[in-house]
Amino acid sequence: MKKWVQAVLLGLLVVAYGGVLFKHQALLDWWHLHDYATPVAVAQLAADDTLTPKAKRLLYVNHPVISGGSTFANHCPAGSEKTVVLGCYIGNDAGIYIYAVTDPRLEGVEQVTAAHEMLHAAYRRLSSAERNKVDALLMDYYNHGLTDQRIKDTINAYKISEPKDIVNEMHSIFGTEVAQLPRALEQYYQQYFTSRQKVAAYTAAYQGEFTSRQSQVAADDAQLKLLKTQIDANEATLMSQKTGLQAERQAVQDSGNAATVADYNRKVDAYTNLQAKTRELIAQHNALVVSRNALAIEENELQQELSASPVTGQ
Repeated sequence: MKKWVQAVLLGLLVVAYGGVLFKHQALLDWWHLHDYATPVAVAQLAADDTLTPKAKRLLYVNHPVISGGSTFANHCPAGSEKTVVLGCYIGNDAGIYIYAVTDPRLEGVEQVTAAHEMLHAAYRRLSSAERNKVDALLMDYYNHGLTDQRIKDTINAYKISEPKDIVNEMHSIFGTEVAQLPRALEQYYQQYFTSRQKVAAYTAAYQGEFTSRQSQVAADDAQLKLLKTQIDANEATLMSQKTGLQAERQAVQDSGNAATVADYNRKVDAYTNLQAKTRELIAQHNALVVSRNALAIEENELQQELSASPVTGQ
């Protein structure tokens, strides 16, 4: 048989095999969806994420469950995600679980989680050729374009916990958490989102709830350090002045010299003024401690809201 005939036959076999696989996947999808009634909350997440019909199908075939307590913890191991999402994708389209976040300050976590897990399902379905192409784009951006240190730290955490799935995680993280990507990646993600930037905006909004508090706490700590230094210096000066005034008092009284008395009184006034300023600084310091600690408590509350571990068993 001529080589060109062999090549044509081989090509037809590959096409036919690919067609069988495509039909097989389509049948599986049909089976997963034929009696599935999309919950209103899940449909709303898909709408919020501007998912395309293809992306909605990928989400829905996994029958997403939005839950908390033991239902979520039993399906998603604590720490399974290292980024600021709370959910998991069970391989081979066996389910997507999304943690129910109720704190209004964290609006958007569920949306980003749904999109993140959907992209895991999408990555699984890429052909070898598609995956190689997408992997190259993701790695190129990671090596030459990524500047967000938080995301770099997140990927470094995955390198330790899931070294074999780094690019898979990049595929979900970049698609949902980076506002601007290279054109080739933006074009790739268009098959899943009509407005990917809206998903990234959700990330920025709730991430800002953390970073704004962290920045303010850091600024407060720096200010408290300055106030404490000034208070300590003032108190040392007051102690020295008080000792000096006590030593001078009897001599001034005995001298009866008007100039000596006036000079002593000026020292007393300086002592009194510094004492008043120091009390003001102490009051300012104490008030700042209260507001700083309140912010730290808020940040801890937000962290707890994004942690499944405290709710396991509920």
